[in-house]
Amino acid sequence: MTRHAPLDKNSHRDLRVRTDVGADLGDAVMATLTVPNEFRNIQGHFPILFRREAGQSDFIAVALFGFENGENLFLEGDRWDARYRPLSLAIQPFLVGRPASGDGPGQVHIDLGHARIGGDGEGVRLFDENGMATPYLEAAAERLGALDEGYRASAAFFAALRDYDLLEPFTLDIELDDGSKNSLVGFHIIDEAKLRALDAAALGRLHGEGHLMPIFMALASLSQISELAARKNRRMRDG
Repeated sequence: MTRHAPLDKNSHRDLRVRTDVGADLGDAVMATLTVPNEFRNIQGHFPILFRREAGQSDFIAVALFGFENGENLFLEGDRWDARYRPLSLAIQPFLVGRPASGDGPGQVHIDLGHARIGGDGEGVRLFDENGMATPYLEAAAERLGALDEGYRASAAFFAALRDYDLLEPFTLDIELDDGSKNSLVGFHIIDEAKLRALDAAALGRLHGEGHLMPIFMALASLSQISELAARKNRRMRDG
């Protein structure tokens, strides 16, 4: 059960956070949120797909880890098997809190009900003996700020994709070495044909607004789907 609270050096002076990885810590997920300013780091490891949240009209971008709910092919027991860890996982159990209006500067909040909250001396301290933020907390706050900035800027990115109709539905059927099939449905990808058909003015606008690079990164990331299938085959073969 989530219990969000503003992070406070007095109330949370002795709080610790576990920084290891594991299914019991929330890492057993098929996909996680990513944002356009992170696509360059994501594309070398994970496919970037787009989807609508249930009951929502707006798209979000996700980094794909597996083909089934709860499957993370980059989670090897207590080891993260990739050189990059997406921000939305790396910042847990922290989040940004804002006034109900949504305006104003963000504040670091913490989910006191998260599995990463350490107990009995487990984990890394957030504040030192003098109540100052530890290097771990400073790094976490920096990552949280980068994710929040990217999320708030992503509305303009998705608006541009809508303006030029650059998202197309994506269905993937993968046959594995044992003959079984995995299907991905409900996702979208960049429509490369429509991107290629854009005129110079449209491309100039996308470039000028900073959207062209993340579009290219999202397209490049699709080459990781074959590597994801290879990971699935290895896991099924090795048990």
